[in-house]
Amino acid sequence: MLIRVKNVKKIYEVGIQKIEAVAGVDLDIAKGEYVAIMGPSGSGKSTFMNILGCLDTPTSGIYVLNDKEVSNLSDDELAFIRNKEIGFVFQTFNLLPRASALQNVELPLIYGGVPSDERRRRAREALESVGLSDRADHRPNELSGGQRQRVAIARALVNRPSLILADEPTGNLDSTTGEEIMNIFTEISAMGNTIIMVTHEEYIAEHAKRIVRLRDGRIEYDEPVRH
Repeated sequence: MLIRVKNVKKIYEVGIQKIEAVAGVDLDIAKGEYVAIMGPSGSGKSTFMNILGCLDTPTSGIYVLNDKEVSNLSDDELAFIRNKEIGFVFQTFNLLPRASALQNVELPLIYGGVPSDERRRRAREALESVGLSDRADHRPNELSGGQRQRVAIARALVNRPSLILADEPTGNLDSTTGEEIMNIFTEISAMGNTIIMVTHEEYIAEHAKRIVRLRDGRIEYDEPVRH
């Protein structure tokens, strides 16, 4: 099992009020699964995504990622896990504007201390895997929205992470370009990668193999997608 979540809660204190954003979630995700997490605004999906991505820690409960319990790690330990185990794809691409596509893809390898020759080789391979080897030297402002998201996907893949987390990956794209990006995720999934995608779009979620719906911080639905 790649991910095991047991009775995870996240409680925020706002003045004298306590808000339970995640209210006791249990979830197992096996290696190689492709899961969409859905839910209305305020359902807890963003908070839960941050916990899965080691961007935040639960108030209580257990989160095991790739056989390591990460629920109570320090910020430095979480940063190490994020760089080694998780590739992120965001709605807003999060690319460095002055760096080339190749340099953007290299970033996680720089943090990981990978030598420059190997960095460049692996970054070029990752760009090739998303069909962008001919755009390696272009900066983000010289690329279309779809191409920028492909760079972001290549950056997420370059460290060969255990888990790819995609947060509304088509949110800033038109429907045709969004469909192209979803086809890339399908290919990545077919290669055995584990993908968790947060989306509020039903037709995007249906590209996954399993849909988990949250409401009021709890799982109300967890079923395979019938393709």
